[in-house]
Amino acid sequence: MRTIIVDDEKHSRDALLMMLERYCPQVTVQAVCSNGADAITAINELQPQLIFLDVEMPGMDGFEVLEACHHHDFVVIFITAYDQYALQAIHHSALDYLLKPIDIQELKDAVEKAGTQTSADSTDKVDNLLLFLQQHMYQDERLALPTMEGLRMVAAKNIIYCKSAGIQTKLHLQEPEKPVMVCRTLLEMEEWLSDKGFFRVHNSFLINLSFMDKYIKGDGGEIIMCDGYSVPVAREKKHDFLLRIERL
Repeated sequence: MRTIIVDDEKHSRDALLMMLERYCPQVTVQAVCSNGADAITAINELQPQLIFLDVEMPGMDGFEVLEACHHHDFVVIFITAYDQYALQAIHHSALDYLLKPIDIQELKDAVEKAGTQTSADSTDKVDNLLLFLQQHMYQDERLALPTMEGLRMVAAKNIIYCKSAGIQTKLHLQEPEKPVMVCRTLLEMEEWLSDKGFFRVHNSFLINLSFMDKYIKGDGGEIIMCDGYSVPVAREKKHDFLLRIERL
């Protein structure tokens, strides 16, 4: 399979190239690209059958690379660190991904699976991914939320977690922004954020899974968020929560 590697990190590119040469003889690497612009040129000129595409790249991420390509009749295997938004979109489109650092057996399985896909199947999956991103996942989407002082524009990607405060909700945001109290119930916030990588782990808490640092076992357990805050998991929410994060 004619293949292109796209990753902004040199050590990741080199490691993947070495593993492909050693463990995947059916793959012929045509080009190794370090940024989105070079990747688009290589894809349009070389017309590969398979692309290993890093999701998180500066300037132009992997999704934007696909948007800019003239055609999508190739198999895509995404390379990503833990990213709730990216993984939700990838899962929805039935595309494959490899988590960094890449496991050799998972790489071999993904390449073998790629060899069984038709170009029509590949095109459909990429098109479905881009449509899903347009409809649901662009996290620059902002909502005008009412506060006691007026309206506050808030982007979903900046919210670490939401905490119920009766008929209001306190939004804890990425630094340097301070928490914001909005005149919306936690249920209303859940309805807005449920398809944007958030999960209601407790009657009082709605968390952004991308900012989850670790889960500590217990009766219900607790989640340590990236800012160090401990969020309890309700006993009745534990099963659904664990199933959700296992799908990531």
